Amino acid sequence: MISIIGKKDAGKTTLVVALATELRRKLRVMTIKRGTHAADLDQRGKDTWRHWHEGKAERVLLEAPGERILFERTDHEEDPVTLARRYLDGADIILVEGFSAHPLPKIEVFRRVCGDQPIYDPAREDADHWVAIITDHPSFRAPFPVFRFTDTSWLVALANLAWDRARILPP
Repeated sequence: MISIIGKKDAGKTTLVVALATELRRKLRVMTIKRGTHAADLDQRGKDTWRHWHEGKAERVLLEAPGERILFERTDHEEDPVTLARRYLDGADIILVEGFSAHPLPKIEVFRRVCGDQPIYDPAREDADHWVAIITDHPSFRAPFPVFRFTDTSWLVALANLAWDRARILPP
């Protein structure tokens, strides 16, 4: 497992999608996304929507050609390791978007338009969890690899680094 973190609108999802696409060439890739609002994956009034919203079922499993979606009501948020164990068995690597407070290896997306400073701070207690930062800041330096959006070969290098540094879940 490796977490892709960054401030709002920094490009976390774009990076997760790019990394997943690159890693998918050789590995079984799964992802976890931390949302800030309730997901709305079905259309109002349609059958699945009615099962979930009107029926208030604890779980609704939608089986459709080529995909399966599970809606599940929860009374608390789980950490990404618990979620991975419960739902993502068989993954070679799990890319986790968000969950920056959890003790996972981290790749940060840092864009200056989203803030003057990255989340990374060498004084943080968990600063050693950072694996890399990808940024548009031309002079940003860190004690780990820093990739620039302007480079053309960073994706393959970052995918290899993610694979090398991903946290292995204990049995």
